[in-house]
Amino acid sequence: MTPTPTFFESKNTLTCNGELLDLSDPVVMGIINITNDSFYHGSRFKQKRRIYNRAKQIIEEGGKIIDIGAFSTRPGSNPVSEDQELQRLSKAAATIRKHFPYAIISVDTYRASVAQRMVNDFGVNIINDISAGEMDKNMFTTVAELGVPYIAMHMLGTPLSMQNNPQYDNVINALFKYFTSKTEELKRLGVNDIILDPGFGFGKTLKHNYAILNNLETFRVFNLPLLVGVSRKSMIYQPLNTEPKSALNGTTVLNTIALLKGAKILRVHDVKEAVEAIQLTQTCTSEQLKNS
Repeated sequence: MTPTPTFFESKNTLTCNGELLDLSDPVVMGIINITNDSFYHGSRFKQKRRIYNRAKQIIEEGGKIIDIGAFSTRPGSNPVSEDQELQRLSKAAATIRKHFPYAIISVDTYRASVAQRMVNDFGVNIINDISAGEMDKNMFTTVAELGVPYIAMHMLGTPLSMQNNPQYDNVINALFKYFTSKTEELKRLGVNDIILDPGFGFGKTLKHNYAILNNLETFRVFNLPLLVGVSRKSMIYQPLNTEPKSALNGTTVLNTIALLKGAKILRVHDVKEAVEAIQLTQTCTSEQLKNS
């Protein structure tokens, strides 16, 4: 009989097309946005050649997952049509699969029909849903039927409205309640590979974002991998009075803090730097050093 996981025995593998992705050591998810209006200009890739070059860069720099998205989720953004989303994602997925057939691809979508098409047509490995089923009630049953890992992110409202004075009695308690409900529903449907994303910047003030980061280790009680996506976001460049293109150093600082607090997946624009942060953090916390 398998023992019940304890606080220190988080799930450390994901099943991707029959292969296990080991999360014993944290991994990096590199971003490819097939859009004109992502908040960070350096992450926009529309032409096939640029998509290929970016996927190649992610893999060569040590990224384990390629996350493709077809519309911006920056504050105040409007969604694209389903047809346009599918057209953009299909171009990206086909390009990546042609040149890197064994790459682990994650699709950033909240539409169940899009998730289904991308898995069935291109063998996409992971569904990354910014709304955790809130924007499409068919998403949970679809993911259960597809049998792929699922990233459930917390967001207050929608991208169009999420930063219109977001308020919580206690943001940590709100996220705990939210993830408890979502994980129970997913597990009832038979979804076993669940990743939790606190949703930095999605319906949170600067104070909320740092409260979550400061308490990130408490979410390990769910015994599920934690994904952190703070790359070049306003929680970095606003306190530093700068802009996204100047926020790489700040991103590395916050990624390092997240790793020390239990993050297993870093979703980033800058893969090489995130991989190095993982390597040095792992070196610093290794048992060999602890026992020296």
